[in-house]
Amino acid sequence: MAAVRFREVTKRFGEVVALDRLTLNIKDGEFVVLVGPSGCGKTTALRIVAGLEAVSEGEVVIGERVVNDVPPRNRDVAMVFQSYALYPHMTVFENMAFGLQLREMRSLLWRWTHPRDFATARRSIEERVRKTAAMLGIEGLLHRRPRELSGGQRQRVALGRAIVREPKVFLLDEPLSNLDAKLRLQTRAELVRLHRRLGITTIYVTHDQTEAMTMGNRIAVMNDGKLQQVGAPMDLYHHPANVFVASFIGSPGMNLLRLPVRNGFASLGGARFRPPGTCDEVVVGFRPEALAAPAGEHPLTAIADVVEPLGATQMVLLRIEEHDVSAMLPSSLPVRSGETMTLHLCEDDLRYFDAESGNALR
Repeated sequence: MAAVRFREVTKRFGEVVALDRLTLNIKDGEFVVLVGPSGCGKTTALRIVAGLEAVSEGEVVIGERVVNDVPPRNRDVAMVFQSYALYPHMTVFENMAFGLQLREMRSLLWRWTHPRDFATARRSIEERVRKTAAMLGIEGLLHRRPRELSGGQRQRVALGRAIVREPKVFLLDEPLSNLDAKLRLQTRAELVRLHRRLGITTIYVTHDQTEAMTMGNRIAVMNDGKLQQVGAPMDLYHHPANVFVASFIGSPGMNLLRLPVRNGFASLGGARFRPPGTCDEVVVGFRPEALAAPAGEHPLTAIADVVEPLGATQMVLLRIEEHDVSAMLPSSLPVRSGETMTLHLCEDDLRYFDAESGNALR
């Protein structure tokens, strides 16, 4: 196992800057999720760690070694691709054993080893493959080829191929995006349990903020090649550093309303807020579930527009003056489209952002 550090890493493709001075420290044994929209640079960062892309500026460190010029096979990392990338002509066993066989053969041939050592190496590889397959619940599939497997089974084989190598670092590039919703939930839990059991440093790339919130020890939010914020999932949820993080983290994202400030106060739906600092305009943010409070310092008058039942809760799209607002309310509260209702906000649930820079006001 090893820590991974990005030191002012920049990656350019011609005039396009895919990564802009990324600095990020990932601790030994940590599970860190890189999350952001398509094109934000998260996969580029992962490929740089794997050695599949070269840095334009800066350094990547694995353990105590700068690996900028180290070839991929010597970095001791294992990558799981979005497309699985299994060899179609090989069985599951052969797919999982292939990388180990290449590594052992190179090592044994280099040392001019006695032939019986090759047999010992083969037995060791078979034992590791079968042990890993049992851990993933695919021991009965070792004789099959990829075309005979379901999507979930192929994903487990791809994971097994990485696990069996016992690398210092796991790199996972949107490994669940091809699975249906139920299987994605199940595999997500399996990945968390595997990391807990193996303790290997893991970097996981996804655009799905739900995966990021439920899986990572820490989340690194990226946009336009820049790191926006890094921290524990609930820290990012409750204390976003800027309006991008506030809107991206959470499903749905935080309500963000641009309001004028007069005499030190901003107003909305009959409620008055006092943002910090002095400004003429402010962005007021609050989570949809914050409006479910039965009482609070700020009563709001709103008109229910669309009601979406979700079981124990309901998503209500509200109209407050000229603003569209999302509210997550309990299903026990009767709401009809078109009715006027009073909801409350607590001061502790409000977040304020600078209207120009978008950064949080503390």
